Amino acid sequence: MFKTLIHCALLCEAQALINYYKLSLDRTKPNQATHIKIYSNDTLVIVISGVGKINTQNTLKYIFKNYQISKAINLGIAGCVDENIKIGSLFCTNKKLENLNHARITTLDTICTNKNQISTVLVDMESQYFDEIASFHLEDIYIIKVVSDHLEEQIPTKSFVIQLIQNTFKEWKHLL
Repeated sequence: MFKTLIHCALLCEAQALINYYKLSLDRTKPNQATHIKIYSNDTLVIVISGVGKINTQNTLKYIFKNYQISKAINLGIAGCVDENIKIGSLFCTNKKLENLNHARITTLDTICTNKNQISTVLVDMESQYFDEIASFHLEDIYIIKVVSDHLEEQIPTKSFVIQLIQNTFKEWKHLL
């Protein structure tokens, strides 16, 4: 049966969805990389890869090899260069969709606090790698980002990230 994949780097990015759909950790598939966490039901696979290029690539290769995926969504937080954009603002970065903001995103391998290094509105550490792997397997792909900070050095707390995602869920739920 084909499922919708939701990829998150961090558990706190997926926690609101795991709670909403009452998902539990899927222990039926042997995880080749112990850091991969998979939550699923009949229609969804939520995977937590860990941060960055290698974690994202390895996790997605595993998912596409072991699951039938019809649609893929990368959901997570992003830093924002433009301080006029409010924390908690929601964006789709790879498609222009009705009722969702659109902005370009830069993917970096390290945390960035220097706005001069970024030529786009948003910055993250996974979306480019997600897009590269997912687009090899299918066309129905969405990159959904919630602004968590304006490139400050302080990392957002887990509870803050959970709240950000939960507050935006109704705005993009129709993509599932």
